[in-house]
Amino acid sequence: MTARSRIHSKTFAGGRVMYDADYHSALGLRETERAIKFVKDRFQAGLADALNLSRVSAPMVVPSSTGLNDHLDGIQKPVVFGVKATGEQAEIVQSLAKWKRAALADYEFGFGEGLFTDMNALRPDESLDNLHSIYVDQWDWERVMEPRQRTTAYLRETVSAIYSAIRAIELTVCEAFPLLASPFLPEEIFFIHSQDLEDLYPSLEPRERENAICREAGAVFVIGIGQALNSGIKHDDRAADYDDWISPDAEGKPGLNGDILVWYPVLERAFELSSMGIRVSPESLRQQLAAKHEDFKLEFPFHQALLSGALPQTVGGGIGQSRLCMMLLRKAHVGEVQASVWPDDMREFCAEHGMKLL
Repeated sequence: MTARSRIHSKTFAGGRVMYDADYHSALGLRETERAIKFVKDRFQAGLADALNLSRVSAPMVVPSSTGLNDHLDGIQKPVVFGVKATGEQAEIVQSLAKWKRAALADYEFGFGEGLFTDMNALRPDESLDNLHSIYVDQWDWERVMEPRQRTTAYLRETVSAIYSAIRAIELTVCEAFPLLASPFLPEEIFFIHSQDLEDLYPSLEPRERENAICREAGAVFVIGIGQALNSGIKHDDRAADYDDWISPDAEGKPGLNGDILVWYPVLERAFELSSMGIRVSPESLRQQLAAKHEDFKLEFPFHQALLSGALPQTVGGGIGQSRLCMMLLRKAHVGEVQASVWPDDMREFCAEHGMKLL
């Protein structure tokens, strides 16, 4: 008989909250703030060493005309406003996926070198829950690679380096803050293609499949996200102009991208830490834009630069800063490690169940 879950949920007009009636944070507010700084200082240094990255400054606002902003699934709309000084329309970034690739060319990074930055973004259409906020903070990173490295073998190698840095910071944090629960991440990350995951759990929805495989393996990288599976349903959606989700791997399965997921015992669910991938080539850019009926984007400066060969082939992604802190500090809600906007009734409910939102 399957044990009854400790986790319950309550739905609000602005989203949903998962909760455990017995939850309490191991760290108080001041100790939490100290631990957040500890995690951010040490992890970004470990990530930079693992991938040979240098820190650069990044924009929070980009002109709409550049096409540099990430429109995510095409449904979430960015914050748009007029700039009096230039007369242009500008947008607060939702991510820096395309900006980073252009920056690698501007900074003249070579093969095997890359950059990372503190990305601060707003996603006002986000549905709020334990893991999602309208405020997004990430270590956005990007590295130059050779065209011949456009393989899942190279993708796996990069994922393994990132996962090793994540596991190392978990061990360091548990040693520095002994009130936290013991480390739970496995030594190795398990790789599976989204089609194989669908074949393994054909009766489950994509999120349910993630829960099932993460419960079993502990840490998983799901490869190939964006293209429809044999069922006709995508594992998840992806924009057409950064990750390559259409090119086949050595076995003919589409996608050179994916997500890093871990099993999170505090909420008894799969927990996404990073979305990443090998970026589009000129050929796959055209194919993916056509598949999403977005050929008009080919006229944007970024896309023109990519098609002309002015931009390097890269691999990149984002690692959630608040997400990582939440997991490492064993928090039940992302609002316990970041200051954002929450509905009053959701905030009050969280406080009643041990989740003190900043």
